[in-house]
Amino acid sequence: MATPQSPFSFLDGLLDRVAAGPQPPQWLVHEVQQRLVLFINHVLMQEKEAMDRLVRQRGRVARVQWRSYSMALLVTPAGLFNLAPQGGVPDLQLAVTESSPLALAETALRGDKPAIRIEGDVQLAAEINWLVDHVRWDLEEDVARLIGDAPAHTLGQMVRRAAQALWQFVGSRVTPSAAPAPHAADGASPGNADRAAA
Repeated sequence: MATPQSPFSFLDGLLDRVAAGPQPPQWLVHEVQQRLVLFINHVLMQEKEAMDRLVRQRGRVARVQWRSYSMALLVTPAGLFNLAPQGGVPDLQLAVTESSPLALAETALRGDKPAIRIEGDVQLAAEINWLVDHVRWDLEEDVARLIGDAPAHTLGQMVRRAAQALWQFVGSRVTPSAAPAPHAADGASPGNADRAAA
């Protein structure tokens, strides 16, 4: 009996063809990474405990890899991130093992972590795992600074309803074979860094 596929499975092939096409220039990649670091730091600055935890890891480098894309982040003395200098050896390497962008999106919509292979410093991995578990972007607060509290709250409710509807829509179309194996999340926990590195 054939297993039903997601109605969006054709997008995986399309995304693969786009990714295999001409690569963006290095200056554009650098600018996108710089903007991403600014956004991450903006979110971290709203959570003092996150910055305090990162201060203890200052000078360490974590490299995040997905498919052929990677970004190395240096922890600054202020407890924030900066792009690490080229060619350095990272203290921690985090490689997302799922190559399908749609599978990653489905995992995120379910509220799960993607499977990650972890190699390197266990303490730095534990701190980054804490950040992933506890730090959230408060979009509503940022929008309130621009348009006021009441409109921002209304906009926030609309976004939450839309996200919930999207989650239910995608969740109803995920096939049992597309669901992650029970051990998939184990690779994402820092306590399993030694096993994942082996």
